[in-house]
Amino acid sequence: MEGARWDTGSGGIVESRMMELFPLMPVVFIKAVTQDKQETRNVYECPVYKIRMRGPTFVWTFNLKTKDKPTRWTLAGVALLLGV
Repeated sequence: MEGARWDTGSGGIVESRMMELFPLMPVVFIKAVTQDKQETRNVYECPVYKIRMRGPTFVWTFNLKTKDKPTRWTLAGVALLLGV
């Protein structure tokens, strides 16, 4: 993850620690749900990229829970990286 970190205690995105550029994400279980059953409140649609270079390496978006407004993480440029 770049720009923030995942807090396992709260189960959401939190501010990154000082001097920690790429905090690790835990293994994530992905489950498909229909759009009408999808959680939309307090969710940041995090972009996922193949490598650190953004743009043509975009893969998909991943919904991550947050206690803050999702716009905070958008302005911080938070993204998940498949490889650094």
